[in-house]
Formats: sequence, structure tokens, C-alpha cells
Amino acid sequence: MNARETVDWAARNQSRLVRAFADLRCRIAGETPADPLPAADDTGAPTAVDALASAFELDAFELQVLLLCAGVEMDPALAACVARAGGDSDRGHVTFSLALSVLDAPDWRALAPSAPLRRFRLVEMKPGAGVTQAELRIDERVLHYLAGVNRLDGRLEGLLSPRQESPCMAEEHWRLAVESLELPTAPPWPAAVLNLCGDDLLGQEAVAAMVARRAGRELFVLRQADHPPVGAELDLFIQLWSRESRLLPAFLLLQWNKEQPTPAARRLAERLPGVVMVASRAPLHLDRAVEQVDVDKPSPRSQRRLWEALLGPLAGHVPEAIDNVCAQFRLSADAVADVAAQVLAQTEADGGVETQLEGGAPAGSDAEAEAEVARARLSQRLWRACRSAARPALEGLAERIVPVAGWDDLVLPAQQLDAVRQLASQARLRMTVHERWDFAGKGRRGLGLSALFCGQSGTGKTLAAEVLATALGLDLYRVDLSMVVSKYIGETEKNLARIFDAADGGGLVLLFDEADALFGRRSEVKDSHDRFANIEVGYLLQRMEAFQGLAILTTNLRSSLDRSFQRRLRFCIEFPFPDVGQRELIWSRVFPRATPTRGLVNQQLAQLNMAGGNIRNIALNAAFIAAQAGGPVDMGHLLAATRMEATKTERALSEVEIRGWV
Repeated sequence: MNARETVDWAARNQSRLVRAFADLRCRIAGETPADPLPAADDTGAPTAVDALASAFELDAFELQVLLLCAGVEMDPALAACVARAGGDSDRGHVTFSLALSVLDAPDWRALAPSAPLRRFRLVEMKPGAGVTQAELRIDERVLHYLAGVNRLDGRLEGLLSPRQESPCMAEEHWRLAVESLELPTAPPWPAAVLNLCGDDLLGQEAVAAMVARRAGRELFVLRQADHPPVGAELDLFIQLWSRESRLLPAFLLLQWNKEQPTPAARRLAERLPGVVMVASRAPLHLDRAVEQVDVDKPSPRSQRRLWEALLGPLAGHVPEAIDNVCAQFRLSADAVADVAAQVLAQTEADGGVETQLEGGAPAGSDAEAEAEVARARLSQRLWRACRSAARPALEGLAERIVPVAGWDDLVLPAQQLDAVRQLASQARLRMTVHERWDFAGKGRRGLGLSALFCGQSGTGKTLAAEVLATALGLDLYRVDLSMVVSKYIGETEKNLARIFDAADGGGLVLLFDEADALFGRRSEVKDSHDRFANIEVGYLLQRMEAFQGLAILTTNLRSSLDRSFQRRLRFCIEFPFPDVGQRELIWSRVFPRATPTRGLVNQQLAQLNMAGGNIRNIALNAAFIAAQAGGPVDMGHLLAATRMEATKTERALSEVEIRGWV
């Protein structure tokens, strides 16, 4: 309503109450009303009295009982009449006995616990007296509603969050809300729970908000952490929300962000009357009919349309950057909108960037160079903002490694190095192959990148993962197997679910180091331990196939991995023990440029038959020995460090390996 309509409605609502209270005063005094109470006004928006009677399907007697309870609070003259009728010199109170004696069509069933007045807590009956003599009080929330103040009950304000319709929605979510989902605007309500399931909790809220708006209702969200516990608090919540859903009117969305709902959450979903929507990752299984609808994060193609719409003219200057973020990150529409607003604000703060981006100057000119710099800055800004928005919460389950190693740090035979570069290339070109060439049109399962790096310890498997993360501009998360694997049945799967759910947002490389401990070969079932171990491996196989990000597994024992992984892995790269030429190259690159060295002979050092990981340990220890001696690193320092490394690895050094070092 506009301001004028609001003023007119308030006047009509006040007039409706005044006449209703006057009618009740006459009835209690045994007089004929001078101005009979009119029927419900059907001009314009209904008054609060009429809207409430319709929402709770009150008959004439029930409505008059409610108005009588409201009148003693709002009309002093009516309160005095009630006091005199009850023989009370002070403030009178309404009893059911009084209502039965003075109101038309009295009905004993009006105060039954299952009747609307008490079932929805419109009135409360003070304990300690019989049904007819007990004091009846109108609930404060209902009293304010009749006066024209319609706000959420204060007892629910700390639990529920209002959710407005999103100004930005993914195309597939908009079509779902507009074309596929339609909830009734009035009773009878469906008995089923609408389950919006998938990995986009914000998208599910957006869909629910649009469905609510199209039904002419508000939407409130109950987060899983705020669910009331089973017992009296849960019963009170159900009763209060049953009333609020009709008074506001509104729909409720229960948000479950965990793998399994708590007992309180399950009980709430099964007992709430009317329309109930639940947002969850996994499909629900309740003792109640459930209608399931998938709401996942927007596809890369849909994300691209969002970026183009939200960035406006800027999007046309960095199409490759937008392709890259769409290929590497899986963001909700709300997250895309937040990142786009952040990038636009930063670009505006720069001043003159749009002019620089326009270009149009001859190639090689200063203006063209400035435009290229501006495009690069905008691309980097967009990438950094997406990377920050997608950063997962994996505390306790994975270690975040800041990647710094580059291609020059990785020494491999040509075939293996080409395979690693091909892996990086496929990560960059997913937008082209999956979306523009429509491989994703045949289903998104199996489109994730997964690779197995196998070889002896120290041959560069973990280093290659770091190089990939650096080259792709992604975070590297190394899964902490000691925190993932649990002796308790089902806990390992829950921990893995947390990892994959968080990693599904993209923007990272997921590294399972020493993966044979987790992805071991399934065995013949001889006891319950074997059976549950096989279940864990089977669960991993399913999640690996569904995972749409970049996952790398490393192992020293390829033969110990389950054979079923072969089909699910896009790459399988063998990291061989480095030969003499490769070791010489590793020695030539192992010391940073800032490290002072003297008389190092890489050809002699390459005779040491150790892998790259051992060589890096030796170089680091030699640097500390040299720093303690106060001089540059020389062959003597390296010999001392080599002897330390040999002792640690329990191997003897031959004279051939260290000949001529000192």
C-alpha cells in the first residue's frame, strides 16, 4: 500500500475496532446496540479483524471472544463494563462464563485445545481455575496485530532471519522458481515438505524467496544452529510459527548445512503444519512426504551470463579472465554479485580506468600499453576476489599451503613434464571444452580433473602439485589424513564429505598426499572391519567421480591403490628416480639467487644417488652450516650435510658418489 492507502486503512481498522467494542459494551449491559456491527468490509484491504478471522477460520462466536479479550486491554469503558459484570471493583477480566452468557451463538467447543483460539495461542487461559472461570487474556502479539502493527513475534526474532528476494539470480534458478514451483496462497496446505537440495544453499534461499514472493508471502530462514531443542522449546516454536505463518503471512525455510539433520531438525520438519521448505545438501528422508528439487550452484555458462550482466561494459574488456573464473570457481549467484560489486567499486576508485580500457589507439602506442595494463589489473582483481570468496573452511582437515614453486623448480623427464603441463592446460580450458563444445551437456559427472602422481619418495610429486597451484593461481590444500581417518564407523566418510563439499566451491587444488593410506585396495570381506573399510573406499570412489575440481593423489605404492581408480583418474603420471643429468639440473637450481656459494661443482654433486627431495634437504642443511661458519656454501658444507642426510635415511655413501668433493 502507498502512504494514502495506509492512512485510509488505519482509519478503517480503527473504526472497525471502535464499533466492535461499542457493540460488546451494549451486549454486556443488556442494551441494543445503537449502531449494529457491520459485516466485514470488502472495500480495499481487509481490516485486521477481518483478516485475522479469515486467516484462522474463526466463527462469529470465536471472533467475539477474541475481540472481548482485546477490548479490556484497548477500551477502558469496555474494561469497566466487564468489571461490573464480574462483580469486581477493580479492573475486570474476561471469563468463558461471561462470553457464554452475553455473546451470540455460544459454543463450548470454542475453548477446546484443538480449536483455533488456543491451538494458535490467540488467547491464553490462566491456570488455577476451571474452564469457565479461568481468566482469558489475548496474546500481546495478536493485540498488536489488531491495532495494525504486524511484526514477527519477539520470541522468534532471535531465531529467524528474514530473506528478501535476490536482485540477482542464476537463470536456471529463476526458471525453477517461476515455471516449476508454485505453492498455494491459502489453505488447504500441501502435506509434503519441499526439499531444495544441492550444493548451493544461498541459491536455495533465493529460489525459496522468489516462490514466497509469488505467493504473496514473506520468507524467514531458520539456520540449523538455531533449531530449538526437542521438548517444550520445540513445541512452543511450532505453535508460535503456526500462528506467525498466517498473521504475516510467511513461509519458513529450514536450512540444514550438515550431512545429517539433528533429531530436533528432523522432528521440526515432520511436525510443522502448512508449507515447509528445507534447504539441504543431501536429499531428505522423513516420515512425511517429501518433494525434492535440485538447486546446485550455477553452471559455468550461467555464471558467465551473471558476470556479463553485473560487470556491464567492463566484462567486454576481459573475456578471457571471465572464462577463467567460470572454469575454476563454482560461486553462487549472490557470491558473484558480491564479487562484481567489489570489483566495480575498486575500479571506480581507480578513476579513469574505463577510459584506459577503451583502447582504440595504434598498436605499440602508450595509450594501448596503458589499456593492456588496465586489463591485466582488472583481470587480477577479479581473480583475487573470486579466490577469496571461494576459499573453503577446511580447518583441522587440510593444511593450506601457499604455493610459490614454479615450472623452473620442477625437474622431470620430457614425457612426465609434458603430462603435468597438459594437466594445467586442461584446467584452464574447461570453459571451452565443457561449455562451448558442450561436453557438459551430456552430464557433469566425471568432468572434474583428477590425477595420480606415483613414484619414490622425493621424486617431486608434492612439488608438482605446488607448481600446478602456482601456475593456475589457486590455493593448495593438503589433506591431513590423521584428522580424516577415524576408527569410528561412518566418521571417515563424514570427514571426507566435509572436505569435498568445501572443495566443490573451486579455486583450489586438493592434494591427498600418501593417498594409499586412504584410497587402498578393497579386500575380500572376512569381518565387519573389512566391510566398513570397503564402504569407505566405495564412498571415495563416488565422490572422486562427482568432484568437479582439481584433485591430486600421490603415492609411493601404486600397486596398493584400488583398481577402480584407474577409470576415474584423468591422468596417471609416474615420477621416476632422477638420472645423473636431471640431478645435475636439480643441483643447479636448488640454491636461491641470494644464497652465497663458492666453488660448487654440479657435475660432481650429481654423482650423489639421491632424489630431489633429499637434495633440497642437503642444500638447506648446508646453508645453515655455512651460515654458522660465517661464509658462503662450499663443497665441504655440502659433504657434511650429505653425511647427515645419509644417516637419516639409513644408507651408506660410496666413495664414487662423493669423490672430489673436498
